[in-house]
Amino acid sequence: MTEQPHLFGADYSVYVRIARLCLIEKGVGYHLTPIDVFAEGGPPADYLARHPFGRIPAFEHGGFSLYETGAITRYIDETFEGPKLQPLDAEHRARCNQFISIADNYAYPQLVWGVYAERVSKPDRGVTTDKEKLATSLANARTCLAAMSDLMGDGPWLVGEKLTLADIYAAPMFDYFLMAPEGSELIQHYAKLNAWWLRMAARPSMAATRPF
Repeated sequence: MTEQPHLFGADYSVYVRIARLCLIEKGVGYHLTPIDVFAEGGPPADYLARHPFGRIPAFEHGGFSLYETGAITRYIDETFEGPKLQPLDAEHRARCNQFISIADNYAYPQLVWGVYAERVSKPDRGVTTDKEKLATSLANARTCLAAMSDLMGDGPWLVGEKLTLADIYAAPMFDYFLMAPEGSELIQHYAKLNAWWLRMAARPSMAATRPF
């Protein structure tokens, strides 16, 4: 299929950015239609036909519609030419999927909603930080960083020598987390993870998808 894929979502969204990073790293041009799920009244009614749960992103390519970021990114990787973003051997592929699961289930709630939202986003909007929630999220963030650091090998990326979906998933979450002073301080305790972040943050795809 030569038709460019179409992505629906907001540029501030971690998960929309994951899909965009995947497309850019594969060298795939795409269209982005803004959808703000936090707008008054929620997402547009016609968007619910694309995503009945009202989340972002949604995706369309050549008449094929898809939602859920994990499905979208794997489809992109397996459909388009470009560097493979999923390891071919079973162990590395399992590790990649493990990192993605950690990012989805543990890192995102703690790093983004627990630390960034409480420490950065709320004060910027004149809303009082929930200090108890922030403290709990920082403790949980330490667990996330320690686990991810322990799972890394000696390669430059989270899963060895090549960039994978694991890196693409984690990066937007870390970008928000590290806006908090506590996040920037905490990552210094994990040398491999800090080196990974500096390497990831320097990629052109990260600059091209930065929403701020």
